[in-house]
Amino acid sequence: MEGQKKSGFAALIGRPNVGKSTLMNHLIGQKIAITSDKPQTTRNRIQTVYTDERGQIVFLDTPGIHKAKHKLGEYMVGAAERTLREVDVILWLVEPTTYVGAGEQHILEILNQVNTPVVLIINKVDTVEKAQVLTYIATYEKLYPFAEIIPVSALKERNLDTVLDVLMKYLPYGPMYYDEDTVTDQPMRQIAAEIIREKALRCLKEEIPHGIAVTVEKMTERKDGLYDIEAEIVCERDSHKGIIIGKGGAMLKKIGSSARHDIENMTESQVNLKLWVKVRKEWRDNELYLKNYGYHKDM
Repeated sequence: MEGQKKSGFAALIGRPNVGKSTLMNHLIGQKIAITSDKPQTTRNRIQTVYTDERGQIVFLDTPGIHKAKHKLGEYMVGAAERTLREVDVILWLVEPTTYVGAGEQHILEILNQVNTPVVLIINKVDTVEKAQVLTYIATYEKLYPFAEIIPVSALKERNLDTVLDVLMKYLPYGPMYYDEDTVTDQPMRQIAAEIIREKALRCLKEEIPHGIAVTVEKMTERKDGLYDIEAEIVCERDSHKGIIIGKGGAMLKKIGSSARHDIENMTESQVNLKLWVKVRKEWRDNELYLKNYGYHKDM
């Protein structure tokens, strides 16, 4: 169709920690979704935008699909599954392996209930021998009629142009949803909160990260361009509060310093960041707290 452009929505799904956020960040060329080596890092559905001369792809990075253990987990899985009914193409990310576990089988059951084209992304191929990749492709080809199967390395940015080419192929023709310079519809406050949570995930011990949330209570810009940001790190136990703060405030200072660097890159301005820690017992099972921290069932 001469002169017309492609535009549509692409969902990224997969088990926790397969690299969905890393792939999306590299595809759009900017860090929006937080990443860490801990599962269930992404909690909300994050919307980002890629635009070139061919058209526009709106990416929906979903929370990892897993067995929910609390109301927050139910929200995360629900957000991921609802997204599949709203998009034009689905990107399913898997690890490079021939083992198809219960988590992958559950995702297959979900995919069998939708009519959307599914592109399988075998991520992290930089961690295996090249000859093995064909074996992994053969394993998944038997499980589902994928529209395409693409081996990639999101971290090393291998084969990402192919991913974009394939996505454009499956999108419909239509008007642009966003201006060409838009990269996300996420409010700056929310991105700042997520950056702080990412730094906490990276710095803290294994048992704490899933029990924390971050809220930005204040974010104002001075006349000279400097941002004043006040944020709360919410945890579930008094013992966790002590660990987050650290001896003499060292851990909280480390989290804040690391977060400030990324927030300054995002705002292209200096940032005055102040962090506090509050205890909210069992907030992940409290619907009022979940709503206050931005986890809504209707999102």
